[in-house]
Amino acid sequence: MSFIARAIQVPPNSATLEEARKRTFSFFKQACRSIPTVMDIYNLDDVCTISHLRSTISAEIRKNAHITNPKVIDMLLFKAMEELNNVVEHAKQRHHIIGQYVVGKGLVQDRGTGDQDISGFLKNFYTSNYS
Repeated sequence: MSFIARAIQVPPNSATLEEARKRTFSFFKQACRSIPTVMDIYNLDDVCTISHLRSTISAEIRKNAHITNPKVIDMLLFKAMEELNNVVEHAKQRHHIIGQYVVGKGLVQDRGTGDQDISGFLKNFYTSNYS
């Protein structure tokens, strides 16, 4: 599968916003086609579904929907293609995939509920080091 992901390369610059938009849709299709392989490589069947990963990819793309500069879009597509290649070529471990794409970015901010039984010293320590 890494052969297919490596075959699609982002050209250096898109001439227009419409061309960058087409490349974004092409990347989304490629990422969705690689989801079953990613599910098999990282054994994610017990943690999430294909539709959950597809919606996560869609949310990551839509997060940058406000960008209108084709050069910036090309740069983001290049970074996304590198991330997809790393995932498909098994350059990440299972907990990386689960933390980034299954649980999401909110994983680090979920500290609030566990702080009830911690001393004031530790609360100040955690606040000073992680905020």
